[in-house]
Amino acid sequence: MKDLAPSTGTIWHQSEPLECVSVVPEMANTASFTFRAPSGALFDFRPGQFLTLELPVPGGTVHRTYTISSSPSRPRSITITAKAQPNSIGTRWMLDHLQPGMCLNVMGPAGLFSHVERAADKHLFISAGSGITPMMSMTTWMYDLGAAPDIVFINCARRPSEIIFRQQLEHMASRAPGLDLHWVVEAPDRYAPWAGYRGQINQLMLGLMAPDYLEREVFCCGPEPFMQAVREALQGLGYDMDRYHQESFQAPVAVLADAPVIDDVVPDEETRAEITFALSGVTAKVAETDTVLAAAKANGLNIPSGCTFGVCGTCKIRKTSGEVHMVHNGGISDDDIDSGYILACCSNPIGAVTVEV
Repeated sequence: MKDLAPSTGTIWHQSEPLECVSVVPEMANTASFTFRAPSGALFDFRPGQFLTLELPVPGGTVHRTYTISSSPSRPRSITITAKAQPNSIGTRWMLDHLQPGMCLNVMGPAGLFSHVERAADKHLFISAGSGITPMMSMTTWMYDLGAAPDIVFINCARRPSEIIFRQQLEHMASRAPGLDLHWVVEAPDRYAPWAGYRGQINQLMLGLMAPDYLEREVFCCGPEPFMQAVREALQGLGYDMDRYHQESFQAPVAVLADAPVIDDVVPDEETRAEITFALSGVTAKVAETDTVLAAAKANGLNIPSGCTFGVCGTCKIRKTSGEVHMVHNGGISDDDIDSGYILACCSNPIGAVTVEV
């Protein structure tokens, strides 16, 4: 790689194309691409923001958006980390063709997803897959400030070998006691024992990994189903959702007006619901915040139960009509849910519901 110009002290502007200076494979179909300004200009941005790259793919130019994975505390270069999905066009071209020495037109930085926008002493970063990139930028920024950060950092991946930045983060954590790392994987790698968390992230895991979650500002990034599960878990734990912030790695938000409306179902204690226990001939008027199990007990009905936290599965019953809001912790399978079963201990009725009890 040729030497680039010394820093001029000026700030890079998108009118100057950027030169790719390194390509580092992270895992299969994923790489980090580092750019510098040929003029020597420095990069100024907020950790968590994104860039939009103009990519000369066959068939015509496309624009693709990527979160910056480097930190503005290291302003001589800027890095994005990209993962190619099966139907990828732009990222696939980058992985196959983008090499050091090539220049690209780049727009940005932009975006609202940054911890510097919201003052807090304690943070909880929750991500899945390549949603780790803005968390890496924010964590590196706080690490580089020199003072011990207070971050619980949770990343979920399919396998341990697919945890992006694992070595870099563990290196930082070895020198910053306030950086508390937790990995959650769906399955271990073959021939490699895994002693950490396994499965889907849930309320129990959150409570174990971040016992003081109520005191932390939460930042979440990943696929929408993942972020919805995180939101539901936090809502069920009584977290103040005004302190929850999210960014989809597929659709970063540039301006507040573009932010998607989060329209989750949240049980309301002022809203009434009705549960019909079909086998017992009992109908109960309840609040949405009452569980099916609590309603059954209040009306003298017995549903066998154990943990009352959606873990053991003892209270599994069949729902024959209506909708419930269920946030469980692994005590029921997707096949059972598809077949109409619910866990009475963690299911809240929405409207009129009928169950086989």
